[in-house]
Amino acid sequence: MHRRLFPRTLALVAVVAAAATAGAPTATAESPTPAATRLDATIDAILADSRLAGAQASVVVKDAASGETVYHRNGDRRLVPASNTKLLTSAAALELLGPDHRFHTGVLAGGPRRGTVVAGDLHLRGGGDPTMLAADYDALAAKVAASGIRVVTGNLVADDTRYDDTRLGPDWTWDDEPYYYAAQVSALTVAPDTDYDAGTVIVHAAPAATPGGRPVVTTTPATGYLRIDNRATTVADGDTSISFERVHGGNTVVVTGQIAVGDAPESDWVTVWEPTGYAADVFRSALREHGVRVLGRTVLGRPTPVGAVEVARHESMTLAELMVPFLKLSNNGHAEVLTKEIGRVLAGSGTWSAGIAAINGYVAGAGMDPTTFRQRDGSGLSRRNLVPATEFVDLLTAVRAETWFPAWYAALPVAGEAERFVGGTLRSRMRGTPAAGNVHAKTGSLTGVSGLSGYVTDADGRLLAFSILLNNYLASSVKGLEDQIAVALASYTERGATAARTVTEPPAAPEDRECSWVKPIAC
Repeated sequence: MHRRLFPRTLALVAVVAAAATAGAPTATAESPTPAATRLDATIDAILADSRLAGAQASVVVKDAASGETVYHRNGDRRLVPASNTKLLTSAAALELLGPDHRFHTGVLAGGPRRGTVVAGDLHLRGGGDPTMLAADYDALAAKVAASGIRVVTGNLVADDTRYDDTRLGPDWTWDDEPYYYAAQVSALTVAPDTDYDAGTVIVHAAPAATPGGRPVVTTTPATGYLRIDNRATTVADGDTSISFERVHGGNTVVVTGQIAVGDAPESDWVTVWEPTGYAADVFRSALREHGVRVLGRTVLGRPTPVGAVEVARHESMTLAELMVPFLKLSNNGHAEVLTKEIGRVLAGSGTWSAGIAAINGYVAGAGMDPTTFRQRDGSGLSRRNLVPATEFVDLLTAVRAETWFPAWYAALPVAGEAERFVGGTLRSRMRGTPAAGNVHAKTGSLTGVSGLSGYVTDADGRLLAFSILLNNYLASSVKGLEDQIAVALASYTERGATAARTVTEPPAAPEDRECSWVKPIAC
């Protein structure tokens, strides 16, 4: 279970605009304006914070319309970008797949119909949809029943062959594997709720009626795919501390700790081992509920034969709509599915390598220099991803010309906006400052890695594209420094002097994860 969070608020000093000053000198190509000089000094002072002692810092800011550089510090240095990588993946997906792209999940009869009987297998064919809920599988089962099928003499075959069977990114760390932000990737999967964390189950533990009893453990969705090893205890009073740990290589979840009588249930998100089997289990249960019996066993990973007849179909939301939960909540699973979907659609191969090659081809055409960066996955979990800040800014500048840009821009987290599906991973940051409701940017977090890349409108109404990448620090968090820079940019004006304003440090979150990766939502 994730460690508990403790809120921390520190007063930090950022520089914002004050009253306009008349008669400022005119800049030349060799001489920046006094305002630009002050901005440089402000950002330099922020980056001199002791939390960055011995660390690497890269910051680039450009005028998004003209491409003029506003600030540059180590912009060509390749650093680990964490979830800023999703900027490449999401932009390429919208361009290469199209904003109207949808995923399809089908049910097909693999044998002849004889009245209410299918004499053969029933195939559940996955199309990669990361938003499939138990309710969607229930609706598919209802359609199968409505078609008149009551008995399937063969097997239930779960077809996940649209993508390869490599479930985890090659560079992901082993200790992330049980946590939902590192869920296994399959073309056939289930999400437990409308955050759409595919390949996970929410496990709940409620206290027993009396002390000494085992807590009551349930799952969302209800599934027999997990085995619960309940070692926890209900106590009369005291602190509740429940942990859920899935054993590597299988689907046994060990529940330990204690929960007090009368306390609210404790919950956590747990990944499953082999999401294809999880989807098949949920669908088979739904068929049973709708009066459809499958006499054979469940078979995983076999392709649907040519000539099978479709009897039910589910269509996902559009890709443009999916961008909201994907980017607002920094959903890793969405990034990896989109990477494999791009590979499948463009190269006929649903693999990371094919998808990344296509993504890199697109962003190279959109202004990034492919010789300067390396991308290893779609989400940014890999520490072998290396991207210079200046390349992010070049991409941010170029994509403004794309027809899908308004939807993409709106899907980025917005600073200080409390609604989760507006503010996303920035919902608790930069509140009460000129950056609130202004900064649209992608966050990024791994241990010793933090990033913020996106857009801000300055006090003169000019849209700026920026990227802040911070690596190799030992402090618990450097998010407050990113916020100070963003506020300074939001306050920047060529007309004014500067004054000091306090900025609240964002709520404490794990140093190694996005705030939205901590359930319940920490940010």
